[in-house]
Amino acid sequence: MDGEVVVSARVRIPASELRERFSHASGPGGQGVNTADSRVELTFDVAGSPSLPDELRERARARLATRLVAGELTIAVAERRSQLANRRIARERLAQILREAIAPSPRARRATKPTRGSKERRLAGKKRRSEIKRGRSRPTD
Repeated sequence: MDGEVVVSARVRIPASELRERFSHASGPGGQGVNTADSRVELTFDVAGSPSLPDELRERARARLATRLVAGELTIAVAERRSQLANRRIARERLAQILREAIAPSPRARRATKPTRGSKERRLAGKKRRSEIKRGRSRPTD
């Protein structure tokens, strides 16, 4: 559990850059809920991490701007009764969030015009619908 977090082939975050805090989790858990610190808060300093290359750090800071507090990303997990399971889930979630944040932007879509055939199909469909609705009305004398 003390190993590094693998985000991509290029980015690996060593355990020394992660901070973990443990606390009581709310919810069911029997007698152990009051004694076990199973809730995990995993904090990673995105802004000051030497593990992220400069261009990826800036991309991550821009995309995660609403989730960062003082340049740090915090993930809280209290899904399982086991602290070990919650630690594993928190690290997986951190890797997934960072993977999405540092992914390159998709290529810009090039706008195209509708084809002549698609225009004709659209108009034919509108005409059919119009005939159906016209057939529902009362005949006029």
